[in-house]
Amino acid sequence: MLLLAAPALGQELAPAAVPGYNCDFNPSCEVAPGFYGKMASPVLSKFNMSFGGMVKLDYVHNSVNLGSNGALATLQQGGIPKSSSPAGQQDQSIFTARQSRLWFKVAGPPVLGAKTSALVEVDFYGANGTNESGNLRMRHAYGTMDWDNTQLLFGQYWDNFGVASASTLDFGLGATAGNPQQPRVAQIRVTQKVKLSEQDLLKLSLSVQNPVQDSNQQTGTATDSWGGMVNGAGQAMLVSKRLGVAPGFWGLSMNPLQTGFFGLYGREDVGGNSRSLDSWGYGGYLFVPVLPSKDGKSRAKTASFEAQAYQAANMSFNYATATPLTGPAGDKRPAKGYGLFGQGIFYPTQDLGVTAGYGRRSAYDNDSYAGIANYQKSSSQLFANVSYDINAAIRFGAEYQHLDTRYGNNTAGSSDTGMANVYRLSAFYFF
Repeated sequence: MLLLAAPALGQELAPAAVPGYNCDFNPSCEVAPGFYGKMASPVLSKFNMSFGGMVKLDYVHNSVNLGSNGALATLQQGGIPKSSSPAGQQDQSIFTARQSRLWFKVAGPPVLGAKTSALVEVDFYGANGTNESGNLRMRHAYGTMDWDNTQLLFGQYWDNFGVASASTLDFGLGATAGNPQQPRVAQIRVTQKVKLSEQDLLKLSLSVQNPVQDSNQQTGTATDSWGGMVNGAGQAMLVSKRLGVAPGFWGLSMNPLQTGFFGLYGREDVGGNSRSLDSWGYGGYLFVPVLPSKDGKSRAKTASFEAQAYQAANMSFNYATATPLTGPAGDKRPAKGYGLFGQGIFYPTQDLGVTAGYGRRSAYDNDSYAGIANYQKSSSQLFANVSYDINAAIRFGAEYQHLDTRYGNNTAGSSDTGMANVYRLSAFYFF
């Protein structure tokens, strides 16, 4: 009976040819029945829900071996492998789709005159994941209450220290080279807008954040640290529409003139020390629409410039410093460092974007690193990329990065420099 019914079933389930789709492949047309079937089933929630994300495929060739996460070129907290090391003498090619993302956003009921919403975003860089079988990882998970000029945010979101992000295709954001914005941390944040005129406002934010210097030491020295207070971080920015708007990160946003300051402070106890140690940092930020959009929306013939500088101590948790602490046991001191960054974004046409930039993170006082073998004197990146939007969903990009780490107190007979040339081709589908 099933065999007799099969032809009729096949006719019922087979999708009609859809103009503009190649139906020679399986699943054919938009979505084939069966395994991918019933894709139009509604998504239900007690509140209004939307979802989106992107599929991202990267092919990366590194001139040195950057390990299992070599697709994230700049996120090498340990530095680029020395030229004399085995990894420094190996090249590496990677295909990965682990940077694909998915997010869900909910608009809930108002409360006390505020709109409420929540967002959860994941990618596939979870622990023990491989390029072929990545695991889910929580990136952002937060709720907000929004009034006309005030926002209360609670959950996991970007560290409130640092503003600029290197507009690179690798999603490293230049974090170890002058752009400290890692990790995403649990926090409560209040943001307040103060209107100065029809075109100018102050944007102030203050957050209380998880003290990740205790739980996320990046250099294997976590035993030095055994307790701390929460971190406080904030930003004060002047935002002005007087110069118009120009493309920001990846050309996905159109940003006005913005300039101001940011900072962070925390404190922790250290095992064996007679005193507690401070974690602190401060810096300045600038975004300028050099060639503004003609109508506030089009990217054609627009250009922007972005710059940032900071100084920090005991902040390896967000890559502001390469090392958390210096000094011998019992007399530990906060490791100090500074960073510089600048980039330009130019769109000659609406769909074609070109970006180039440079960032550098350096140790502030090299004498304080006495006794620490192979500490990072500096880590920098020079990059350039080009992207083209085929339509609203599909983007292709190509990128070159030159990464450089200089080491101090290196062991005899070994190189004190690690350098990598990174070549990347990327394909995106935004949805």
